[in-house]
Amino acid sequence: MVDWDAVVIGPLMRVFGEPVTYTPPGGAAFQITGVFDDAYLREMPFEDGSAGTNTVSAVLGVQLSQFATPPVQSGSLTVASNGATYLVREVRPDSRGGAKLMLSKVSQT
Repeated sequence: MVDWDAVVIGPLMRVFGEPVTYTPPGGAAFQITGVFDDAYLREMPFEDGSAGTNTVSAVLGVQLSQFATPPVQSGSLTVASNGATYLVREVRPDSRGGAKLMLSKVSQT
């Protein structure tokens, strides 16, 4: 069995990750490392399966073992590389110990 957290996600964060400050709702801020993408494209097909629409939003890939409790909707984070603050709109965990945090920009410094 592969230890995805140790063998894949951890090394990925060390190579491609950047510093992020995460603040859970009502909690204290702490540092994590995440893979940030400011232009994540999401296709939203219509119910009949036709082309639909596309949306673009920021996303942060995270290693869940960096959190004492899992990240939640309405948590906030600040990405060091651009100084922007984001609100977590949705948490999409995978089955390997990672998650995508779908973000909404709150402010730019």
